[in-house]
Amino acid sequence: MGTELLAPLDLAFWHLESDAHPMHLGALAVFAPVAGVAPPHVLDLLRSRAAAIPRLRMCVRDVLLPVGGAAWTVDKDFDVHRHVRRVAVDEGDFMAGATRLAGELMEQPLGRGLPPWQMYLIGGADDGPFAVLVKLHHALADGMRAVAIGAGIFDEIAAVTTARSAARGRPAVPPRSWLPDPREVAGMALGRIGEVGRALGVGASLVRAGRLDLRSTAFTAPSSGTRRLATADLDATALQRIRRAEGGTANDILLAVVAGALRRWMAERGEVPAGTDPRALVPVSRRRPGGTVTGNRLSAYLLDLPVGAADPRERLRAVRAAMDRNKAAGPLKGAGAVAVLADQLHPLAHRFGAPLAANAARMLFDLLVTSVPLPRSALSLGGCPLSALYPMAPLARGQSLAVALSTYGGRVHVGLVADGKALPDLDRLADAVGEEFEELRELVTGGRLPAPVS
Repeated sequence: MGTELLAPLDLAFWHLESDAHPMHLGALAVFAPVAGVAPPHVLDLLRSRAAAIPRLRMCVRDVLLPVGGAAWTVDKDFDVHRHVRRVAVDEGDFMAGATRLAGELMEQPLGRGLPPWQMYLIGGADDGPFAVLVKLHHALADGMRAVAIGAGIFDEIAAVTTARSAARGRPAVPPRSWLPDPREVAGMALGRIGEVGRALGVGASLVRAGRLDLRSTAFTAPSSGTRRLATADLDATALQRIRRAEGGTANDILLAVVAGALRRWMAERGEVPAGTDPRALVPVSRRRPGGTVTGNRLSAYLLDLPVGAADPRERLRAVRAAMDRNKAAGPLKGAGAVAVLADQLHPLAHRFGAPLAANAARMLFDLLVTSVPLPRSALSLGGCPLSALYPMAPLARGQSLAVALSTYGGRVHVGLVADGKALPDLDRLADAVGEEFEELRELVTGGRLPAPVS
């Protein structure tokens, strides 16, 4: 395995981190028990499969050139036992206990001198359900890449990877050297010119979109360094019925559901905004299907969530119209495409400018709402079927809420990550997500949604 420079966006995520603002993303995977499969067996399986994933043996080291840069290098003292551990849940309600414990574990930053990831086997009774919490530093992967890396623990993926590796006689997907092929230099130069032009456009949009009226809300409270998690489950079949009735995409509907849930929750807190809706950053992957590029390939859209609208249908149509405008402009234009700017900065700018950039995030958006794609096939670990997977996004500095969604097994699994002190009633917001979705489902079932507007 060679040495690979951190890409500019990966370096930005690496330097954005502080003890109170860990920059790891995660997932809580819940499994149904199978007779004869004991926790020690599952723990050994997790360790052996994680150790076989080349990317998980890499750690970050500073380099002399470029000045201020860093690179992924193989940890010569790699010990999987440092990364994969078992923790117990004592509560009678396994899911409540696992969620509480996962929140506590998500508070803890990853060690900077080791490969930046952790896995925890969370279990109660030996014959009961168990969960696996996966933490990956955002510098290591974006959502799509994290899924590709983390999927290596599942029976179905591990079997295919092992077979391919044996057939090739070398580890699967070795990291690429940071030195470019000379034949690529001309193409890279042309691409760089185009990227710089796009960055200038994004910078201008960023200035126009920035807000100076930084009022204190539940979403922008000072960080306490604590984390609280909550989950919700939605019916994916009902989601498709709503889509067919109202038009738009499934993601449009989920964004509208989040807006409606925020309205319910904020109304109970006496905080429904008058005239200014909370703004969401909606990440967009720039990763090409089948590509092997490591690290982050992200852009984003900005979306004012129509919390002020009382009618669920009005909220859905407002989201659909706004997302259509975003898509027409493309993921490389507009203030949401801040990743384009990160790609143009010198490593020293990321090293010393990260605190300033982190503090400026609240000027651009109030919360993060992201969808994470999962494999459509059934997955298992040691023969125990995966029953749910709740993705978890990191919190930007000065912000208190991130919402992530994934679809698996006919359900939409919603993971909410919040600052524990700013949003102690996060469970109520999770309940509001389900209530808002049910209202839309009932409207569809009763035939009260009008025909889509062309």
